[in-house]
Amino acid sequence: MYAMRGYNVARMEKDPNRITLSASDKGSVIGTVTLGLDSERGILADEIFRDHVDAYRARGARLCEITKLAFDPQVKSKMALAALFHTLFIYARYIHGRTDVLIEVNPRHRRFYQTMLDFQDQAELRHNTRVDAPAYLMWLSVEHMAQQIRRLGGTSSHPGTERSLYPFFFSQREEEGIANRLIKLG
Repeated sequence: MYAMRGYNVARMEKDPNRITLSASDKGSVIGTVTLGLDSERGILADEIFRDHVDAYRARGARLCEITKLAFDPQVKSKMALAALFHTLFIYARYIHGRTDVLIEVNPRHRRFYQTMLDFQDQAELRHNTRVDAPAYLMWLSVEHMAQQIRRLGGTSSHPGTERSLYPFFFSQREEEGIANRLIKLG
């Protein structure tokens, strides 16, 4: 997906601090996303936005980042996309105790992350040399995600004016069940 859009795509090396999840439908992969966990090696966002990333670390944030989101454009499923993001949230919060999420976003995707997940801009536009494209650094509190999930998760069948992905996230009960199963596997 990245190569098709003209981004320079280097294969990510294996790293125990990165977890890649995939969504599938009838045996076919329809989407993937990677959760990077801050460690002594840092995160990918350090390459371009180290000044901002270090400011979060100085405040005691336990950082993670979202990278490499790719979703089949033929699949128009908010439910599948929300399930992928909710599973990332479960890994970040319950399994790895993360407090803050960062993401480097191409300008044309910025509105999506603002509207659908409540990400906020953190830095001016910079050139991301990894993909040879412009990028903004955006931030989201894991606690804010938890509040939105408690308020809206599992409500997609109820009509309303909410435009975010949060109604398509799992219900609180489903989230707890998934987290418990993943913790037992861990």
